[in-house]
Amino acid sequence: MPPMPRILVAASLAAALAVAAAGCGSSSSSGSTASTSSSASKPATTGKETSPAGDIPDNQAYVAYRGSGYSVKVPEGWARTGAGGAVTFTDKLNSVRIDESRPAGGAAARKPAGARLTTVSRPAGRAARITYVAKSAPDPVTGRRVADAVERYVFTHGGRTVVLTLSGPTGADNVDPWKLITSSLRWTR
Repeated sequence: MPPMPRILVAASLAAALAVAAAGCGSSSSSGSTASTSSSASKPATTGKETSPAGDIPDNQAYVAYRGSGYSVKVPEGWARTGAGGAVTFTDKLNSVRIDESRPAGGAAARKPAGARLTTVSRPAGRAARITYVAKSAPDPVTGRRVADAVERYVFTHGGRTVVLTLSGPTGADNVDPWKLITSSLRWTR
């Protein structure tokens, strides 16, 4: 007789688990899903991209900036400042700086210590590409500085030099936006 109660206990336990599992399912009897305020019924993702700090969003819009003898696309809505013949577009942790000069070379084309120099082809022609890591400007609130990945492209055409310096936090995936910007350079004279 002892084996019989164990079977009944096991069967009762299995039935209780089945009822509990059924209670975790949807209470809707129709084919449509009911909306509730429970977080369990919300989808796991909202469809929005979550990116690390400094990633330029994939849906970023770009507008043409026209300089003397060239045009280049820059991210729409970024703050624009100018100083010493250069113009800089910034947003949060990223920046695009454009320097233009008549003589080739100059301070903008110098290779910082530890930098890597390669040559790339873009629609505007071949460019020297200088990549390195530099400290960011201090945060205006905390004073904290972070490491920025920097890519500087030096383009020359007809005695003119345009230097595009792109920077953002190390680890941010800005390969596509930076390629879009550097590939958008066009000589207008």
